[in-house]
Amino acid sequence: MLQWLADFHQAFPAFNVFRYITFRTGGAVITALLFVFLFGPAIISTLRLKQGKGQPIRTDGPQSHLLTKKGTPTMGGLMILSGLMVATLLWANLENPYVWVVLLVTLGFGLIGFYDDYLKVTKQTHNGLSGRARLAIEGAIAGVAVVVIMSAGKTGLSSSVAFPFFKDLLLDLGVFFVIFGAFVIVGAGNAVNLTDGLDGLAIVPVMIAAGTFGLIAYLSGNVVFSDYLQIHYVAGVGELAVICGALLGAGLGFLWFNAPPAQIFMGDTGSLALGGLLGTVAVATKHEIVLGVVGGLFVLEAVSVIVQVASFKLTGKRVFKMAPIHHHFEQLGWTEPQVVIRFWIIAVVLALIGLATLKLR
Repeated sequence: MLQWLADFHQAFPAFNVFRYITFRTGGAVITALLFVFLFGPAIISTLRLKQGKGQPIRTDGPQSHLLTKKGTPTMGGLMILSGLMVATLLWANLENPYVWVVLLVTLGFGLIGFYDDYLKVTKQTHNGLSGRARLAIEGAIAGVAVVVIMSAGKTGLSSSVAFPFFKDLLLDLGVFFVIFGAFVIVGAGNAVNLTDGLDGLAIVPVMIAAGTFGLIAYLSGNVVFSDYLQIHYVAGVGELAVICGALLGAGLGFLWFNAPPAQIFMGDTGSLALGGLLGTVAVATKHEIVLGVVGGLFVLEAVSVIVQVASFKLTGKRVFKMAPIHHHFEQLGWTEPQVVIRFWIIAVVLALIGLATLKLR
């Protein structure tokens, strides 16, 4: 919204800074951070009052959670999404179609997560929205988003999968790219959702991925930088750096309240929305496979659940002491801070590897 101030740069030369994505991304970071800081306590108090007993804790999980996490309110994603929305609407170019498609997925997945959290809190059970219904709605939203992305992009490139480490290797999927893109978005949303199980565990890797993809979006949307790095240029996606910046700022504000011992949990409201956001940015920037590297921690969490369920159904035996895998390490004797910080380190390393793919071509 504030970008229009650049139109008055002749009268006010200082307003020319509003043209620059880097400046507006920085503004989005600060705005989202301050918003969550200022309104976070009121949101937490309201959610605690409305929810009473807070998020139901798994009785089959680590027994320490029944003592340390009982009564903690959930739906903290509302804090993150509020800050993200305010910052994005204020600093992003609202004429850019990529901005709106990312917001569509983020809010759509957030509403699904909110309804799921609402059912769990009101019924004090882990049985929220049925898995099939949730996946079906997520798939529909993601499918629409991919169609919009394809229509906004360059013919040929928009329906193709780009491979890291190769300059010109593209696999054109045609109309089947809708299925592939939707799978990436839905998979990212649910992978982040599975990771959100310990205080601070999900939000920091999400911020790391957001910062990484903010840079990727900026470079992919810049003719000069994309040509130098020999990555595929996608006109307009540079504006997504502003959204990634807003997520980074809102995430930092949320971490203040989510740091151990957490005053609030992100809940499905936040985890589904943020994962969907990252997946949509990856599809728009043509870095879907790189998301699998940068978000490798989320992939590991999701795979651990799939392997655990498949193994138990086929053999009656469990591969891990408990899934997702962060609970496995808790059962091995790692303390919660050890699990969380070591997983953060893994997320940083994976992000660096993902960034390295931009130059190693």
